[in-house]
Amino acid sequence: MPPRSKVRRLILPAALTLVLGAATGAALPAGASTAAKAGSAEAYDLVIRRGHVVDPKNGLNGVRDIAVKDGKIAKVAKRIDASAAVKTVNAAGEYVTPGLIDMHAHLFPGPEDAYANGKNGVAPDGFTFRSGVTTVVDAGSSGASNFELFKKSIIDRSQTRVLAFVNIVGKGMAGGEAEQDLDDMKPGPAAAKAREHPDTIIGIKTAHYEGKDWTPVENSVQAGEDADVPVMVDFGANHPERPLKTLLTEKLRPGDIYAHAYSGLRGELGEDGRLNPAMQQGRDRGVLFEVGHGGGSFGWDVAVPAMKEGFTPDAISTDLHISSMNAGMKDMSNVMSKFLTLGMPLKDVVSASTWQAAQLIQRPDLGNLSVGAPADLAVFSLEKGRFGYVDSFGFRLDGSRKLATELTVRAGKVVWDRNGMAAPKWTPGASRPDETKEH
Repeated sequence: MPPRSKVRRLILPAALTLVLGAATGAALPAGASTAAKAGSAEAYDLVIRRGHVVDPKNGLNGVRDIAVKDGKIAKVAKRIDASAAVKTVNAAGEYVTPGLIDMHAHLFPGPEDAYANGKNGVAPDGFTFRSGVTTVVDAGSSGASNFELFKKSIIDRSQTRVLAFVNIVGKGMAGGEAEQDLDDMKPGPAAAKAREHPDTIIGIKTAHYEGKDWTPVENSVQAGEDADVPVMVDFGANHPERPLKTLLTEKLRPGDIYAHAYSGLRGELGEDGRLNPAMQQGRDRGVLFEVGHGGGSFGWDVAVPAMKEGFTPDAISTDLHISSMNAGMKDMSNVMSKFLTLGMPLKDVVSASTWQAAQLIQRPDLGNLSVGAPADLAVFSLEKGRFGYVDSFGFRLDGSRKLATELTVRAGKVVWDRNGMAAPKWTPGASRPDETKEH
């Protein structure tokens, strides 16, 4: 397992230096060809210009142009000749980041009553792009026995890149007794399914167990060992027979992931109001911690003291489902804004939503803007004002900054454009492009 990412704290400048520049090309005589105008300029598919690029993997934190061609990052530079580009976007005054990775969501909607092929899941494309997310990880909604249905009905049909933790429970998050059935928590089937789909299944998940024994955790770790993938643990009910310290310092391996780090439901915070020492002890061993906000797993009474003690998340994530998205969680950019409010520098917030998350799920090809990487990008405005942020228990904390997703690019294609940044301006008599005739 990869060691926990060490993030250097680099505070962004208070104000951006915006390079406005002149037009990309001089006027040509009447009748001059487009090719002549372009000269030797590269015919990029898309150039995003003048945005403040935050790319933690490459240590980039400044105004740059980004060129995209054939669905890949083609060039990142202070100035790129965009005269031959098919499309250009002026992102001056905005922040440009790698496409976000939300590593905890529930995306297996269907006719049943829970998260596995059930009413609590959501279709990814409707709730990812509008918050800058281009890669989303389903956190164990399906198990070995219904993963193929999940793959066929959701993963293979989504424009969002959908990855998955497969549940140690064969039936997945089917609710009720199904998630307490120890006989359906065999490591063999979960490991076999993970080995069968190495490009899609990135780990094993255990969740919602109400019993007092360690079987779900131990079987999940065994499956993780057999398939060479990390384990994510939602620790279920809190029992003295299963102390958090034992989980974090004995049961989990370096690279395994503790979900819902700021819930306060399983002893993450001590009676003295300080962080449980076991949390840092687990981190020192290489256990990783994700937010997994959800509808009941993020409390200001835990997050505020934890952040004051320097316990920042390894990955910011939503635990997206039908309840959380309509309550305090809302979406990925809203959760990121909460960590800005908690004092986390913007560069670190971006890192925990991109490059660090990519490392947690062992996908270093994602979460960065290296040349040749998938052209997954997000453009954000950083709004200033008074914003109320609500935790999972109904309490509000006010903040003065909020990230709003202006543009999302997936595999080189604009998939979300809040204010028409990438759209040509309409004028009377303008011809409609062919692709807009679809309806």
